Order: sequence, then structure tokens, then C-alpha cells
Amino acid sequence: MSIFTGDNRKASAQAFISGIPYASASGMRLEDVSEGRCSLLLPARATWTGDSERKLIHPGCLSVLADTACGVAVGCAMEELEPYATLDLRMDYLRPPVAETDLICTAECHRLSRSVAFVRGELHQPGQSEPVATVHATFMRATANTRRKDAGTASRQPTPSEAASALIAPASVESSKVFVSTPDATPETLALPPGRSPYVDFLNIHQQTQVDAGPVFRMPFKPELIGNPVLPALHGGILAGFGETAMILHLVQTNPGITGVPRGVDFAIAYMRSAKPVDTFAQCTTVRQGNRVALVMVSLWQDDPCKPVVQARGHFLMPRDDA
Repeated sequence: MSIFTGDNRKASAQAFISGIPYASASGMRLEDVSEGRCSLLLPARATWTGDSERKLIHPGCLSVLADTACGVAVGCAMEELEPYATLDLRMDYLRPPVAETDLICTAECHRLSRSVAFVRGELHQPGQSEPVATVHATFMRATANTRRKDAGTASRQPTPSEAASALIAPASVESSKVFVSTPDATPETLALPPGRSPYVDFLNIHQQTQVDAGPVFRMPFKPELIGNPVLPALHGGILAGFGETAMILHLVQTNPGITGVPRGVDFAIAYMRSAKPVDTFAQCTTVRQGNRVALVMVSLWQDDPCKPVVQARGHFLMPRDDA
């Protein structure tokens, strides 16, 4: 039996969502919930558009919705409240998602071991019978009795709002202090002209030119990017969206002859440590590039490039003149 039980299951799970600042700010809401399963809706917004010319949703929006839905599904599968953390997440993009249309992710925690939770799901848009993407994710379970021992007080059943902020936690706790974002002194410009990609505008991504190793991208911190208000820490899905954006921008800039935007085929991200509420940086490497498909890796860091918060890789279809 899960921690979300009885008639109040949906209300408790919705309180869980409301406790995540990014999920609340983006308007995410539960469509359905049961033991080990949930359907989470991301309402349509012009802000989520990634490609204004082709009218497509940015793939990062799919990743952040999937990460959140998978986390809720894990919570719905647990018998007792305990923190847990996203270890990795993989997205497969099956067809382009239409901009300014709702997105729904249905996730299922199909295996809950003593240490790891395994989740799978699909993302749909209303009116379409086929999914636009699939997701597979794993979550690390914390040791609940160790946390109770460290707390030094008797445990009690948390309220829904406390559950919301306690369940999904990044893999390592570094600080509960809110840090002040300090931009790097390196000269920089906006990564894209305003209006070209509303989602990139929302993330406010800037670019720093590094002659030696290619462009470095910076995502300034803002409070609505928080996923865990207790630590606090950035939402893991936002890190995925930033990483995917950096990959696309990297391919565009390292292939000056292309006339369109590379389209994601798949994306896999591994979380190394919690991401503090400060500016985050990204730099990419093209591992292999053929006539149609490119494989790119990205590293995201905050204080030190040698200590990444996440690493990810993705395949992209390169645009063709005859496409």
C-alpha cells in the first residue's frame, strides 16, 4: 500500500506537486493517480515553444514533465515516506510535439527494490493516439531509519505539504542555504535572438565564447527553477532541459552550413550531485557526426568544471536541405 491512499490519494499527490516550485509555477496538475502510477499534465503555454518556425515544443519541457511524473509515481508506490533521488533518466523522442498544446505523462513505478525504484512512462498530446515520447528512469532510495536517527526525535507522519518538499531530493545534500547567483566575468551574449525560441528565452541562456574548447553556456538562477525547496536545489528536469538546449546550440554553432534546427532522437542524463541555486554552466563535445545523425555529450557544472552536477548524451537528426 502506498503513502498516498484512500479517498485523499489525489489530493495528497497534488499537494506533493504544489510543493515543487517549478511544477507549481508551470501549472502542472494531476489527471489521475493510483498505487505506483500517475498521469501528470503540463498545460499549453507559448513559453514552452522551442522552435518558433516549426511550432514545436522544446524537448526540455518533455524531460521536466517526465522527471516530475516519474518522481510522483515512485512516491505513490512507497509504503512509508522517505526521501529519494533521480539517478538517471532516458528520453526517446518518437515524434515532434506540437507547440501550444497540452502534454500528459503517464508514469508507472514497475519495480521498487530496497535501494532503487524503476519507472517507465509515455508522453501524449490530446487528440493523438500515439505517444510523442517514452521515458525510463531510476531513483535511489534513501535509508529512512538513518535519517530518523540523525534527526534525534521521534518520527511522525508528515503533512502533504511536508511530503511534497521531502520526497524528491537530489542525490546529495550539500547545503540548505540559498546562494546568491554571481555571473562569470567572461564576456557573453544571449545564446539566441529574443523570440527565436521562447523556452530558451525562459531559461535566459547566455553564451560565452571559449576559443580553445568551444562555446560555454550559462543558465542564470531564478527561484522558479527550484525543484527541492528544502535543500534547496534546482529541478532535475530543468537541468535536462538546459543540457538539451546546450547540445542543440552547440551543433548549430559547430555546423555553420546547416539551415535548420537539429531534432532530438534520444537523451540520457546521469545526476552526479545536487545542483545548488546558483548559475549553471554547460559545455558540449561532438562524439560522432554522420550525414544524418550526431552524437553529443554535455557536462553541466556550477562551481568547478571538474565537478559536474550532471553529464548527459544525446543523438540528434541533422537538418537537410531537402527535408
